[in-house]
Amino acid sequence: MIRVALDAMGGDHAPQAEVEGAIAALALLPGVVVQLVGQVEVVEAELAKHPGVDRGRLEVVPATEVIGMGEKPLAAVRKKPKSSIVVGLGLQKAGGSDAFVSAGNTGAILAASTVLLGIHPGVERATVATPFPTADLPVLVLDGGANVDCSPKELLGFARLGSVFARDILRRERPLVGLLNIGEEDEKGNAVSRQAHELLKQATGINYIGNIEGRDILAGHSKLGHVDVVVTDGFVGNILLKFYESVARLILRLVKRTAPDILDRADVQEVFRVLDYAEYGGAPLLGVRGVSIICHGSSGSAAIKNAIRVAAQMVETGLNQHIAAEFAAGAPVA
Repeated sequence: MIRVALDAMGGDHAPQAEVEGAIAALALLPGVVVQLVGQVEVVEAELAKHPGVDRGRLEVVPATEVIGMGEKPLAAVRKKPKSSIVVGLGLQKAGGSDAFVSAGNTGAILAASTVLLGIHPGVERATVATPFPTADLPVLVLDGGANVDCSPKELLGFARLGSVFARDILRRERPLVGLLNIGEEDEKGNAVSRQAHELLKQATGINYIGNIEGRDILAGHSKLGHVDVVVTDGFVGNILLKFYESVARLILRLVKRTAPDILDRADVQEVFRVLDYAEYGGAPLLGVRGVSIICHGSSGSAAIKNAIRVAAQMVETGLNQHIAAEFAAGAPVA
């Protein structure tokens, strides 16, 4: 059984979304045990609303403290050792769990994951990898906001981490990597982008296609061809992510205003399903020695369910071990 620790106290809709998401995940994933980490009385009260749920694969793990969304991440992790984030990740460190999922304070999840799980030898920095819906297959963009300023070497590391995830989880046999830039030519971009471009061109084992532009992400390809992994620093990546989140809302608003009747059509509903971040669950933190999934703070039960699914996939495929092997060898694993 794969054990997934779920922060039951994190997010805007906790613990309702977490409990409902956990129950939905258990129905979908027969080989998974969900460990609800949080204040026992609060979690049990929410579980009582689902009297028919099978508790055989559902555990409640006590965590008396909660890290708020507005708290300073590292200070909160140190001051609140009994918080649901620290306890949940501590389970994995102690071997009592295989993965962790939270929609709580992003900075606290990053800090606690790094401190408690540690970083793989050879990894410069852990990175948040965010799947973006496109006109074709989803594209993995990293970094999603964990690292505001990045060196060329760190961007090279992100490309390697993203390639392993794309191969193991997104099932891309030969993941193609692009560097987000303001143009396709070699001389485009700032000093970091130009240096990263040269490093990526020289790197062995990475299928680098070159510089790509922002418009290429939605298309899922550039003039250079299909792209699976897009590398950028966390400052640009997070702005891109927040902007992208508004696209579906804009389209929905325009459709409601001009042609509301078509929203009842199954094919149109499928379009909005593809654009819904909940379908992708959360963003994995790649590079730490474990499995840590960061969900959007406003995640509902569907997003939590899918985040548990992705966490279980990461454990099942041995992603963590493949990352360790890649960085130990200095080149991506075939």
